[in-house]
Amino acid sequence: MDIRGDGSTGASTPVALSRLAWQPVLAVAAGVAALQAVLLGRYGFHRDELYFLAAGHHLAWGYVDQPPLTPLLARWSTALFGESPAGLRVVAVLLGAATIVLTALAARELGARRGGQVLAAAGATVSAMVLALGHMLSTASFDLFAWTGIGVLVLRLLRTGDRRWWVAIGAAVGVALLNKDLVLLLAAALLPAAWFTGNRQVLRGRWLPVGALLAVLVAAPNLYWQARHGWPQLTVASGISGQDGLADRLTFVPMQLLYLSPVLVPVWLGGLRRLRQEPELRWARPLADGYLGLCALVLLLGGKPYYALPPLLLVMAAGCQPVVDRMWPVARSRARLVGVLALAVALNAVITLPVLPARQLPLVAWVYKESAEQVGWPELAAAAGAGWALVPAEQRGHAVVFAADYGEAGALARFGGDYGLPAPHSGHMSFADWGPPPDSSTGPVLLIHPAPYPQVERAFTGCREVARVDNGRGLANEEQHAPVLLCDGPVRPWSQLWPQLRHFY
Repeated sequence: MDIRGDGSTGASTPVALSRLAWQPVLAVAAGVAALQAVLLGRYGFHRDELYFLAAGHHLAWGYVDQPPLTPLLARWSTALFGESPAGLRVVAVLLGAATIVLTALAARELGARRGGQVLAAAGATVSAMVLALGHMLSTASFDLFAWTGIGVLVLRLLRTGDRRWWVAIGAAVGVALLNKDLVLLLAAALLPAAWFTGNRQVLRGRWLPVGALLAVLVAAPNLYWQARHGWPQLTVASGISGQDGLADRLTFVPMQLLYLSPVLVPVWLGGLRRLRQEPELRWARPLADGYLGLCALVLLLGGKPYYALPPLLLVMAAGCQPVVDRMWPVARSRARLVGVLALAVALNAVITLPVLPARQLPLVAWVYKESAEQVGWPELAAAAGAGWALVPAEQRGHAVVFAADYGEAGALARFGGDYGLPAPHSGHMSFADWGPPPDSSTGPVLLIHPAPYPQVERAFTGCREVARVDNGRGLANEEQHAPVLLCDGPVRPWSQLWPQLRHFY
């Protein structure tokens, strides 16, 4: 029962918060954005970004492996800033900067004053996940921003007891669902945590159902698309768990610490302790228990370690004010704190950002492989162009370029025109939905990198190697030395082969 007639429960008495330290917080976020802007185009597109570019040219309410938002952001960003790595990544830079500000807002909700808010912003800045996701556009770039924003709204709900915040939370969850269904794991962790930690009053009444309905309405177009296509995202998720589940479970805890930054682990542990033990933050305990519940769900399902990252920032924010209270008044401790943060941001920048020459990427690729996946795509298209040049001119009208995976297909779609290549085809992910070649294409098939998928090569006759990819930097990424095969043709009409050529993971 609302005792104030405004959706409030009266269970939590709102307390006066410190003013948001706008100037230093925005200065930290702007500094990171400036650093990202300088480095945006130093390497090249990542394989996922090439896929998003292609998906952005096939706009739909859904794709087999994701909802529509990230491809739409890719389309908008490149339309405004150019179809280059820098133009594509402007939106990632802005999302990363906004995440830093939201982390400071979370610290403020948890009682942090000016110093605690600035430390929370600095902590987000030095974390490997914010630096990495602020440099490269991925579905996780928006997830990090959206989940952090949802966390701030949930903290406001818990602190004030005003259940009308469920409307804003529902809208935010609906938008997050248009980017990735993983936000449902967050909801599945936070709602029971609120119930079992004595915050049941915020779950009662009409506002939670209203917020849930709003989330469903916002996400409805993608949910309808998924239902019509047999929920392919569940197939993809099952493939991820089946292929990588054991490795992901074994590396879950170490990757949590590395993604956050080892120097922030004491702050994070302090925040976890505060949320679970300090009486004045009893109302915020669902955040701590919800994070632990989310970790349990990800481990159970065999998901990627980064699925549980966004709440990690919020728990870290809870530990910032005690660190400032303890260390900042003492000059030596203050200098040590600043030095440790500077060292952490420098180290994580070298690992996650295009700071090193491409030839030196093996030094860090064993920790963070995504930088190595931003090198060599124009060279792959050049190797395919060399193979295409061997196709007789009179046969090219019936010839096909086929790529084994979406990264290679995306690279050929982006760079293949420079070498006279036709639009590529692939059976991987949503490239399969964009159509097989016509059955009249009975001529030669230029096949790119069939090694990871031997069943692909068996669909064609007379295959022989005609080129190999060389990124020119000696970098041993997945496509280095990948074979380019020229085959005589398909063994059956493309319409019959297509189900065999399709693969999800």
